[in-house]
Amino acid sequence: MQITMLGTGSAFAKRYYNNNALIEAGGFRLLLDCGITLPQALHEAGLDFADLDGVLISHIHGDHVGGLEEYAFQMLFKHQRRPVLYIAESLIEPLWEHTLKGGLTQGNLTKLSDFFEVRPLTPGVTAELAPGIQVEPIQTKHIEGKISYSFRFNRRFFYTADMVYDAPLLDKLVQDGVERIFHDCQLEPPGVVHATLDELLQLPEAIQQKVSLMHYGDAMEQHRSRSGPMQFVEQRKTYEV
Repeated sequence: MQITMLGTGSAFAKRYYNNNALIEAGGFRLLLDCGITLPQALHEAGLDFADLDGVLISHIHGDHVGGLEEYAFQMLFKHQRRPVLYIAESLIEPLWEHTLKGGLTQGNLTKLSDFFEVRPLTPGVTAELAPGIQVEPIQTKHIEGKISYSFRFNRRFFYTADMVYDAPLLDKLVQDGVERIFHDCQLEPPGVVHATLDELLQLPEAIQQKVSLMHYGDAMEQHRSRSGPMQFVEQRKTYEV
């Protein structure tokens, strides 16, 4: 399985685009989150929405779902089909009622399933999305009162879709076979809704060696020298995971 970071930036970053990714295996292309800057990032990567086989959503903040309206409209009007949407059951209603309903509703198109082929996922249960791509949504802490999920792929790759510092969870996942972690990283404290670089540097070195940093701010270059064994992932670079 490969992952290409279409964007690596935080919600407020301007240089690196929103932290969204493309996962590929056996010719299957899965978009991981679809933020505000995703349509431009996808275009710059030489891809079109019609080239995707589906999208997986982690939570309903704009830098993760702000591009879904364009995705839905392009697929409806240009390609006459509904894209596949993989989403935890608990996020289906909030995504429609709190984010997409106002912009997408028109005529007799009044619900999420009018625009997307919705495929619900159950937290804690592994689902095979395509040969070579298995995903388990794991609910993780981000914003109080807003449900957010990170993802374990193929039992060995953990992708945090925004979460506070949780060393016990990372240790448990590594003990359970996770070999690589892409972790969101706030460069400066305090870490109210994201893990900070200072917090992640408190992890045992054996875990740090498995961690790559993403979802960072525009000052990332100033922090390269103090990330320890952890490396910053790079925009539009493809990684084997």
